[in-house]
Amino acid sequence: QVQLMESGGGSVQAGGSLRLSCAASGPASGSFCVAWFRQVSGKEREGVAALYTGDDTTTYADSVKGRFTISRDNTKNTLNLQMHSLKPEDTAVYYCAARKDWLPALRRLDHYEYNWWGQGTQVTVSS
Repeated sequence: QVQLMESGGGSVQAGGSLRLSCAASGPASGSFCVAWFRQVSGKEREGVAALYTGDDTTTYADSVKGRFTISRDNTKNTLNLQMHSLKPEDTAVYYCAARKDWLPALRRLDHYEYNWWGQGTQVTVSS
């Protein structure tokens, strides 16, 4: 059982930056797809960025390309999301997620594919 815990959320003005982290614990042998999702109340959970640990390939939603960067720190067993040029529409609860093994890139931002989730962290961007 993989356990995930996010940190780093908060409030920022439009144009600002935030860095989210997700600490992972539990069995970690083999390769995983790991990802960041976000959700606004009443809306479906949206994939933001994903990474496959087998080859470190990344996938981004069009809405965040060029502004967000997903990365991992193997020494700390953490997944990070660096967010720049934040917009009010980025306001949401952000979740990290993981699943074992490879996924095609087109499916890495689909929340149905993931079975381990963190509890979420709020990001609020004011105009």
